[in-house]
Amino acid sequence: MSSDRHTSLPESVASLPKAELHLHLEGSIQPSTVCALTARHGVDVTQDEVRRRYAYRNFVEFLETFKWVTSFLRDPQDYALITRDLAEHLLSQRVIYAEITISIGVMQLRKQSAEANFQAILAAAEPFESRGLRTRWIFDAVRQFGPEAAMRVVQAAKQCGSKSIVAFGIGGDELSIPAEQLRPVYDQAATLGLHRIIHAGEIGGPGRIREAVELLGVERIGHGIAAVNDPALMDVLADRRIPLEVCPQSNVRTGALACSYAVPTPVSKITRYQRSFDTAFPSYFPPMTQRCSTPRCLRSTSTRTASA
Repeated sequence: MSSDRHTSLPESVASLPKAELHLHLEGSIQPSTVCALTARHGVDVTQDEVRRRYAYRNFVEFLETFKWVTSFLRDPQDYALITRDLAEHLLSQRVIYAEITISIGVMQLRKQSAEANFQAILAAAEPFESRGLRTRWIFDAVRQFGPEAAMRVVQAAKQCGSKSIVAFGIGGDELSIPAEQLRPVYDQAATLGLHRIIHAGEIGGPGRIREAVELLGVERIGHGIAAVNDPALMDVLADRRIPLEVCPQSNVRTGALACSYAVPTPVSKITRYQRSFDTAFPSYFPPMTQRCSTPRCLRSTSTRTASA
């Protein structure tokens, strides 16, 4: 494993085979790889500078860091580089299956060819299949870019025509665009046979999760930590077997979740509630210096993959 990566897993966990269900390709770029990208494009950046940028204090600073890093992803070769880097890291963590989110909406905003970039990603990931890593892909739109931009992401998935694209999702500012406006986009994704995912309940309230379920028909929720504030919603998620992709370290580092929290969730609901633990932006979230207690409802895991 690269010296830029951090690990604090006990051997009993590190040795287990794993799956990643909430993992952003563009969020996996370690400092040395960022320097390689900037050098390719004629910009001199040190690893120390990258690490300083990764030491943000809130969600806004995190978004600014993401914009800065992804500004150096400019051609298919750049995407191939970060795909190989991530795949090596996943293998070092004994990950055998990963559904990796790609920010297609950002590519399109920057007038890049999503199809060319994706072909480079596929080619870079293919050799790792024989080494034990199965990768599938989630095409992601940015909510604040609007419904028309999101529909272009769905169309890009159709144009790529790859069975390895298993889902369509929307991230970004969950408070920006009403869910109702996104319904035609999700309907089209379903028509194409794509599973439907969304980031919700990360910085927004439980109502954002409920409307995603009721209006958009989503099958999995990215983050979804606000669900614990609405017992009735917890019941809906459990009854419909809609898992949450829980990313505790991400939520603490971005300020979406306070480190000292209590979750008043009855054990009877915990046992029927599906969730997975994921890293989201592994290179952006090195281990925290303080110790945080794990809420009761997050101490055991159950997962469902989009390709299942």
